Amino acid sequence: MESSSNSGDGGVAQVLVEEKGSARILTLNRPQQLNALSSQMITELLKCFSTYEKDPRVNLLIVKGKGRAFCAGGDVAAVVHSINEGHWTHGAHFFWDEFRLNFLIATYRKPQVSLLNGIVMGGGAGVSIHGRFRVATEKTVFAMPETALGLFPDIGASYFLSRLPGFFGEYVGLTGSRLNGAEMLACGLATHFVPSSKLVTLEESLTKVDSSDNFAICAVIDMYSVQVPLKENSAYNRLDIIDKCFSKKSVEEILSALEKQSKNSSEKWILDAIESLKKASPTSLKISLRSIREGRLQSVGQCLIRDYRILCHIIRKEASKDFFEGCRALLVDKDKNPKWEPSRLDLVDDERIDVYFSEVNDEAWEDLKLPERSAAGAGLGSKL
Repeated sequence: MESSSNSGDGGVAQVLVEEKGSARILTLNRPQQLNALSSQMITELLKCFSTYEKDPRVNLLIVKGKGRAFCAGGDVAAVVHSINEGHWTHGAHFFWDEFRLNFLIATYRKPQVSLLNGIVMGGGAGVSIHGRFRVATEKTVFAMPETALGLFPDIGASYFLSRLPGFFGEYVGLTGSRLNGAEMLACGLATHFVPSSKLVTLEESLTKVDSSDNFAICAVIDMYSVQVPLKENSAYNRLDIIDKCFSKKSVEEILSALEKQSKNSSEKWILDAIESLKKASPTSLKISLRSIREGRLQSVGQCLIRDYRILCHIIRKEASKDFFEGCRALLVDKDKNPKWEPSRLDLVDDERIDVYFSEVNDEAWEDLKLPERSAAGAGLGSKL
């Protein structure tokens, strides 16, 4: 039995829902947009997750994307357009709903299997990494590229990035470096690696498990899983250098440590990391580092509430307009030449960054409200 969400994108359903036994298969269906999350998709996913958690006939949710992406992130171009055409609260509503969805997934009482066969970025990580099972393939490409766009790794990413081995989360979050499926598995972002040729059979097998027991679900995925070696030039093989550089207190010190390291090594990942940091928004880099560091000591709910505060400051253009400039340069005009303001790390002081982590002084604003939920033990550890 198959149904669909309310139609959008010219009458095409943006979320396909298929019922197979006690499983529900949710397919993100905006392949031309790499399944970027629209407001409509988020609303529909919230409805599905909320309904199925209470439905005793449903034991398992399988989430996947149509086409060559699982989900390339939130549709930030649409968010910027809605803000420019209306009011900053239009963007706030988008993130309010998205973060409530992230929290629901992070605390979900039934197993979720995300089939990450393709591009997984930004908001796509929010609807998958917080879940119990994350299946990568040889086609998986993961990244949190927000600093290049004048944003920061939101969707509660500071929670799971800060819990990766060593300071690998700082490396991934600040540089936006891309990880393949093997690297996702190695660092813990993925729970399994299954060749893409086996995904159809895996999905069929999962729909026959009439149970919400995590061990039963895991046993099925294990049957199709394989161990894959990291490529020799993978940055994850140099976690010692990453820890040495990305454990520094400030972005300036991290960049200096990498440049010093590059004098003794010509490894491509080091040079790429330096280039990425120099191209990214200085303000975004400082917000991101502080966010990840705070996330180490916070619950996923606290991380999402903080993310919402930061984003509201950003879309109100209070201390910087870098997000809007990044969208212009990378998504609209596509000249790939954003003019950041301030333009250098040394011009971004702590007082400027403090603003983003404070409450928003606007009568139209309120802190993100998350529902009371008991810990479900999904995803990457204790959630609440």
